[in-house]
Amino acid sequence: MGTSPIISFRQLLSEVPRGTPLGISDLQVRGLNAKQAARYAQDGWLKRLGHGVYALPGDQLDRDASLAWLTRVIPGLHVAGKTALAWRGLRHNLAFQPRLNLWGNQPAKLPAWFTATFPATYQTTHLFDDTMPPTLGLAPLPAGREDVLVSTSERALLELLSDVGKGQGLEEARHLVESARTLRLPVLEELLGHLQRIKVARLAHALAEELELPWRSLAQQHSARLGGGLRWVTTTPSGERLDLKRPA
Repeated sequence: MGTSPIISFRQLLSEVPRGTPLGISDLQVRGLNAKQAARYAQDGWLKRLGHGVYALPGDQLDRDASLAWLTRVIPGLHVAGKTALAWRGLRHNLAFQPRLNLWGNQPAKLPAWFTATFPATYQTTHLFDDTMPPTLGLAPLPAGREDVLVSTSERALLELLSDVGKGQGLEEARHLVESARTLRLPVLEELLGHLQRIKVARLAHALAEELELPWRSLAQQHSARLGGGLRWVTTTPSGERLDLKRPA
């Protein structure tokens, strides 16, 4: 005997917070299989978002509920870089509709149903070595969902510097680095110890020296540790020239 659509719909209304995406596994634990879900979508009891993903009809997707859903299907997904800094109270320019900066461990494509509502970019840049604990520098926001991880200011700053020259302007990055005056030096030191990107280390060192930040000696130490050629030079898409020297 099939499940009554009215009973199933009432159950979903009572159990699922509004704005939450529903995958097939979410529906199965509530007694609906894939064929029933597809039929209910055809009959208007569910709204199909994409392949195997639904929402309650008339629902407006919630950003954090949607991010929590994505963390279940994209390993290591977290809010990163400039977005993480902004969410933790560090911002320079207030964009009208800022894009979410999302990072993860594996190549993936954000689903269209997500980016249509929440413009976002996703990347898998591996800043740190394989020995680093995967959750180092990641934590929920103080009043946020436990299943939505956001880079701490220390990790987000290094992610931001990684993006310089790849769509992130140097001048804005400089302002954000200068504003980050309350970084936890033990956390930053541990992250720098696992850093494996020469550009990020040298840029961190250059900005810390220029702005006379309290962690400039740490940045110098780890920039020297990574070595590389005497100079690292590139020109950003906006025409800014990065000329990063190896510490003496």
